[in-house]
Amino acid sequence: MVLITMIARVADGLPLCATMQEDEQSGKNILDYQNQAKMLFRKLGPQSPPRCTIETGPYFFHYLIEYDVCYLVLCESNYSKRLAYSYLEDIAQEFHSQYGSRVNAVTRPYTFIEFETYIQKARKQFTDSRSRRNLNAINNQLHDVQRIMVQNIDDVLQRGTVLSELDTKTQNLSMLTQKYKKDATFLNTKSMYVKAAVGGIVLFVMFLYFWVL
Repeated sequence: MVLITMIARVADGLPLCATMQEDEQSGKNILDYQNQAKMLFRKLGPQSPPRCTIETGPYFFHYLIEYDVCYLVLCESNYSKRLAYSYLEDIAQEFHSQYGSRVNAVTRPYTFIEFETYIQKARKQFTDSRSRRNLNAINNQLHDVQRIMVQNIDDVLQRGTVLSELDTKTQNLSMLTQKYKKDATFLNTKSMYVKAAVGGIVLFVMFLYFWVL
């Protein structure tokens, strides 16, 4: 069952569209998970994997990033992972075709809330796993969903500082590597000159020796 679908801009986490359905069976407050999704959007960046599954309580977030837009869905744990990503691909394709050229210009949250109509339609189609469209989507799936990274929501939401520190360390390591390469090149060149000079001195000494004789 699909409980929440949200679309956000990756650059700043701005929500562009959202729709949700109350989980009547468990009585969970879906708003709590919507807030988790908003926090998750703020953690995304260029280094984020384009597809990821995140465990949160009895549910899973699945997200897809395309053209700097994140498409996210909250599903029950027993909902087909392959079907979830097929659903995300469907709404991503339609959303990009309708609003792709306007995404970077908007400043107001939920500017494209009218897209909810299409999301609701797609959700109904992908909820029925017996539909021919869903079976075709699964059979034609190009990505191996078993290889998609699975993480825990707490790890992801607490990773902002860690990622920043890792990026800094990576940059420092890169700088040290470049410095090492330059130093090694300089030493190599210097060594060649020293060897050449020594060789020249030896030849000159030998010349003098034979000339004196």
